[in-house]
Amino acid sequence: MLDLTWKVFSQTGCIDTYLLFKELEQDNKQDDSFLYEEEVNELDFPIT
Repeated sequence: MLDLTWKVFSQTGCIDTYLLFKELEQDNKQDDSFLYEEEVNELDFPIT
């Protein structure tokens, strides 16, 4: 989804598309950080 939004922005220069890209990028970073925390917690307390 990020690639598509960036491609549309680069072809049109539409500021709204760029803002959407940045919002999606930020959400993606938060999701990655959440997944990383879950992985670390599993390592600390493995489920048996």
